[in-house]
Amino acid sequence: MQAQVKTWGNSQGIRIPREVLQEADISVDDILDVKVSNGMITLVKPFRHKTLEERAAEYDGKLNLDGEFDWGERVGREIW
Repeated sequence: MQAQVKTWGNSQGIRIPREVLQEADISVDDILDVKVSNGMITLVKPFRHKTLEERAAEYDGKLNLDGEFDWGERVGREIW
């Protein structure tokens, strides 16, 4: 695939097809790290930890707890 560099205000830019963005899991307004090495430009979506609210929303308010969990024998000064 090829893309053409175009003038965009006082800068330059390229348009990235929707299919490419979907495959890379990149959405509009996402922040990307730009790296240049040996004449190549690399765009990387940085890792971001989810907030507690984002994590809770994934469970839809339902935590499926199956009772107690066996962590094994204690190895230090834990109190059971």
